[in-house]
Amino acid sequence: MFQIGGLIVFCGLLAQTTALLGHLPLPLDPTVILEGTPAQALNPTDLAGSLKDALSTGLLSEGLLGSLENLPLLNVLKTGGGTSGGLLGGLLGKVTSVVPLMSKIIDMKITNPQLLELGLVQSPDGHRLYVTIPLGLTLSVNTPLAGHLLKLAVKLNITAQVLAVKNEEGKIHLVLGDCTHSPGSLQISLLNGFAPLPIQGLVNGISSILNQLLPELVQGEVCPLVNKVLSQLDVTLVHSIADLLIHGLEFVIKV
Repeated sequence: MFQIGGLIVFCGLLAQTTALLGHLPLPLDPTVILEGTPAQALNPTDLAGSLKDALSTGLLSEGLLGSLENLPLLNVLKTGGGTSGGLLGGLLGKVTSVVPLMSKIIDMKITNPQLLELGLVQSPDGHRLYVTIPLGLTLSVNTPLAGHLLKLAVKLNITAQVLAVKNEEGKIHLVLGDCTHSPGSLQISLLNGFAPLPIQGLVNGISSILNQLLPELVQGEVCPLVNKVLSQLDVTLVHSIADLLIHGLEFVIKV
């Protein structure tokens, strides 16, 4: 009798447990979890954004803005005008208005340099990246003719080509290819927007010289820093991007 009663109680408990389990949600399929988890999927926008952020942060931490602010423009104009050797001499030899203009300039300084948001474009074959590095700065010019500081707003884009290569050991690296200023990207304007005719003539003369000198001077500061930053990028980020570039796979979203 006891055994029969015990069996009845056990069957009752089993029925209740089965009913409770029937109301619980079913466990998720592990494959569904992996497929639906964003962290497991390669997001092209995140990858491109991570590269731009890393390059921007690296350029700032390597002192890009300070190097631009310390460009000795006035010294370059004063000491390089009569030389014929080297980059600056070759450039200044083409600027015929340097000597007469120098008598009208007391001081010339770059202030408030800024690194604006980087741009990223992938080549049509998918094997190269083109990083646009937009820079903004203020050029303060002190002249006796103006009687005060002239402030010119300057904008310039540097474009750096990034390539993926494998060394003899099979290790992947991102390296700098061509690095130059974007043609026609230099913009110079008077900050207050208006100047008397004699002052405007001076502004035009300064702008003419800067168009021939400034892009390559800035390029000479920016490009070596880009190369240095590329060599210091996070290994995982480098491998992810380089692998896609080597195989020509698109990951930069076209805007």
